[in-house]
Amino acid sequence: MAETRTHLAELDPVWARIRSEAEQAVIDEPLLGGLVHYSILHHPSIERALSYRMSLKLANGEMSEQILREICDEAYGRAPELALSGRADITATYERDPACHRFLQPVLFFKGFQAVQAYRVAHWLWTEGRKDLAYFFQMRSSEVFGIDIHPAARIGKGIMIDHAHSIVIGETAVVGDNVSMLHSVTLGGTGKEEEDRHPKIGDGVLIGAGAKVLGNIKVGNCSRIAAGSVVLKDVPPCKTVAGVPAKVVGEAGCDQPSISMDQLFRGG
Repeated sequence: MAETRTHLAELDPVWARIRSEAEQAVIDEPLLGGLVHYSILHHPSIERALSYRMSLKLANGEMSEQILREICDEAYGRAPELALSGRADITATYERDPACHRFLQPVLFFKGFQAVQAYRVAHWLWTEGRKDLAYFFQMRSSEVFGIDIHPAARIGKGIMIDHAHSIVIGETAVVGDNVSMLHSVTLGGTGKEEEDRHPKIGDGVLIGAGAKVLGNIKVGNCSRIAAGSVVLKDVPPCKTVAGVPAKVVGEAGCDQPSISMDQLFRGG
């Protein structure tokens, strides 16, 4: 058994840690044994565990858990990058969210992580031309998690959405790698424009709670958007913007705002 665990840790350290934490969770809280076994310990890989968790959450009277699980299994089987991004999202959540103390938590309990994984499968379906199924995933994610991400949006890896209530990400939005955002963020359009109409968020950006970024504008790498801001113009890299409408109020304050999660502005 020890050799098996060591081998797994070498091949897939994120999954190995999740399984180890799951085993301890069953010891600590036996009443969660069924949930933990069915969600984690019953599965041979993180891909299968994510498929199970997602299908369980999104199933309803219109689409069974079994059908959804087959769709998710197909997506993970044909697009390995989906689970690689999921691993990066787990790590990002653990490192940036002070309420996250184990890798196990996002998989079992955090709707921000779960909604992003549902989006990833929906985006794969969209790129495969299966748009109606992608819309179903979007609809159910919105109903279940309170997060509305269009399946055509392009989102990088290492994404952390804290609290994750009332997030809206539009069809032509682009979100880079290692981005952090808090609840009630909107990446939206400014009216009834068609074509390319949503924001382009660079790598390492931190978006505060309630911020609205509207229109086909660019938010530069490693910038910060203050809580409650309404951003209508391009944001230079490594700057902090705040206000309604948002204006540059200073430097970003560090190399990676999305990782430090420092939302305080220190003037000067």
